[in-house]
Amino acid sequence: MSKFGPPHPERVVLVCCDFPAHAQRNGITPAVKQARAAAAVGAPSADDVFAANVSEFRELVASSGAVVVDVVAQRRDRPDPATMVGKGKLLEIAALVESSQANVVVFQPDLTPSQLRELEESLPCRVIDRTQLILDIFAAHARTREGQLQVELAQLEYLLPRLTGRGRALSQLGGGIGTRGPGETQLETDRRKIGRSILQLKKRLEAVRRTRRQQRRHRASVPLPTVALVGYTNAGKSTLFNALTQAGVVASSRMFATLDPTLRQIRLPSRRKVLLSDTVGFIRALPPTLVNAFRATLEEVQEAEVLLHVMDATSPSLAMHRAEVEKVLRDLNVDDKPCIHVMNKIDLLPAPDQMNFLAHTDAFAVSARNRTGLDFLLAQVDRALTLAPEASDPLEERELKIPQSEGSVLSALEADALMLEKRFENNQVHVRVRGPASLLHRYRNFWRIMELPQEKE
Repeated sequence: MSKFGPPHPERVVLVCCDFPAHAQRNGITPAVKQARAAAAVGAPSADDVFAANVSEFRELVASSGAVVVDVVAQRRDRPDPATMVGKGKLLEIAALVESSQANVVVFQPDLTPSQLRELEESLPCRVIDRTQLILDIFAAHARTREGQLQVELAQLEYLLPRLTGRGRALSQLGGGIGTRGPGETQLETDRRKIGRSILQLKKRLEAVRRTRRQQRRHRASVPLPTVALVGYTNAGKSTLFNALTQAGVVASSRMFATLDPTLRQIRLPSRRKVLLSDTVGFIRALPPTLVNAFRATLEEVQEAEVLLHVMDATSPSLAMHRAEVEKVLRDLNVDDKPCIHVMNKIDLLPAPDQMNFLAHTDAFAVSARNRTGLDFLLAQVDRALTLAPEASDPLEERELKIPQSEGSVLSALEADALMLEKRFENNQVHVRVRGPASLLHRYRNFWRIMELPQEKE
């Protein structure tokens, strides 16, 4: 259970910092770069992007079950090397913690070990940063053993370089480390324990990957193309997944409600069957420890033949969210896969905005909640799979001549392929069908051989 969970929600003060000069010197963050590049066409400014990041930070804390009692925002040229925010702002935060009776302060961006140690000595409460907050949410939402192993590995990899900076907060973390005592000897003991735990977790996750590879090889024996849902967290992927599959997976407005991948079979308008995969949502500046730990989960994206990039049409940060997801897809080396952009929650926009929105977007508009636009979306998936250069089970069109006594063959073709033409002649049924190659090749003994006209002498 999350340490922010019920029955006694934590009272949290958020500290959101932005360092434009520091970002300029060390490489501008993708969000700021996008805002500056697009400013000429009326896209959000850097101030708007910062405000959106603060709003997203609040949503993250709410998703953990905590209560935000106040927000401190600071923009300065560069972070203070000791406390990130500087001595004056630190005194202000300490007074705010006392007056609001907060028991946790959460910082964005991430803290260095020395900053964490200094802040815990200066503030009368626990101090964590954005990455640890996300890890806590992941730990609360992981349901399968695989997901729990992935989260535990990410937590330990995050903790290991920060042992010297944990101070009194070390006792708040689990993972079988034990209580930290004074002195370097105990510190080294903790490091060895964490190192051994990391090695054991990596071995277990490698076993999970082997199992997944075996499952994929088994699926390849009965070829079914895979379509993966990707997108920013809280874009409505799980709701869309449920609408297409009736799977009943957890769909929540909270961030990262889905961590464990789910596969379900659906049928497209061409009557071919495909596997639809629901995956973990992406987020701006997703911690590298999470990307690495969830590699087994993200393999479902890498193995997919078509991607459905689901976006929230109502989000004020839509352009930034789209750019962040596309960056993660590039990092996964899947940006060359066929990708269908899907604007979800279109029903929440006023009618005039819907018309304007649809006229200026390259995405297909749907409402997963109201189940509108889904038939057209499935037709686009069908088309993308047909045009895919290396489709695992392409569509073919064949003519077959089947004895009427072979009723099971006719039933199979009518169930899993499109019947384009059907006529009876004597005891034979002549059909022209379009369907998956794996199905039609199963009945190749009935393929009709076209007779070429003989030339006259």
